[in-house]
Amino acid sequence: MNYSICVSGAAAGKTVEASKALAERVGRAIAKSGNITTTGATVGLPYYAARAAKQAGGMSIGFSPAASLKEHIYKYRLPIGVYDFVNFTGMHYVGRDIHLVQSSDATITVGGRFGSLHEFTTAIESKMPCGVLLGSGGTADMIPELLDRLEETHKDLVVMDDDPERLVAKIIKMLDKDLGNIDTKDVASHWFLDGSPSKH
Repeated sequence: MNYSICVSGAAAGKTVEASKALAERVGRAIAKSGNITTTGATVGLPYYAARAAKQAGGMSIGFSPAASLKEHIYKYRLPIGVYDFVNFTGMHYVGRDIHLVQSSDATITVGGRFGSLHEFTTAIESKMPCGVLLGSGGTADMIPELLDRLEETHKDLVVMDDDPERLVAKIIKMLDKDLGNIDTKDVASHWFLDGSPSKH
């Protein structure tokens, strides 16, 4: 199975320049593991992750706040060219964040500001595996304290590391534990078309 792993991070601000190489390593590690990088089709750290994933031969899918390509470029002034596919959500930034996270199997936070915090809280409230790249600044480095101070009950779904490749490996291990036992041949069979019973 190919997992869709969302890379969440700042589009602007101090963590972009400081952590862009880390974001690239995350995107590259996702691609080299044979999985799909999803981002908010935006600039900054998500862009660096998407570009690195694409350059490494992986698949990159963007979720845009815009309703069309024209709006994506001229209204939101967001990039193209590093995505295999862009989902034009038409949901603006807040709705886009939720749609992006809900369309992914896990999230990884690199740096970040309030938008990244929104994506993280959406993921953890949805009981989704969450990776946090420590040392990347911003939201990522605040999450450990927030989890303790706010008494988050799903802390077991959060893995942290200061090494991008190790963090991606930890997320994939969590996904394999949860989803790796699905019989894809059965799921991909014609049971949903011909009415024969599924094993699941």
